[in-house]
Amino acid sequence: MAIDPAHRRYLLRTFAFMGAYVAMNIAAMTGAFDDASPPGSWGLALAVAIPVAGHMWATMALMNDADEYLRRLTANRFVAAAGLAITLFTAWGFAETYADAPHLPGWLLYGLFWLAFGVVSPFVRSSR
Repeated sequence: MAIDPAHRRYLLRTFAFMGAYVAMNIAAMTGAFDDASPPGSWGLALAVAIPVAGHMWATMALMNDADEYLRRLTANRFVAAAGLAITLFTAWGFAETYADAPHLPGWLLYGLFWLAFGVVSPFVRSSR
């Protein structure tokens, strides 16, 4: 099965952006930025967020380049996943506040969103 050009571009963009994201996080985990102080530490925080923004752009570009059916289907899945991820993350935040649940860092929302996207996709099968 051949991959259409829009999905091929999406895959290449995803690998590029997530490769940069993983490389920066591995560098941070191995201590490459341990001596960073403001404003450098703020720059690092923003730099790690840039590939996330790039991947979101790649996803939007995929929706723009896809045919009408796939555009609508992907958009429906995107909205459902965003709603689920925001709801779960908000519920956890309230659990932290009211039930002494352990704190989870905000950057986990991005992974939660894509996990939610994978969960909702089999159920969102219509472009209506």
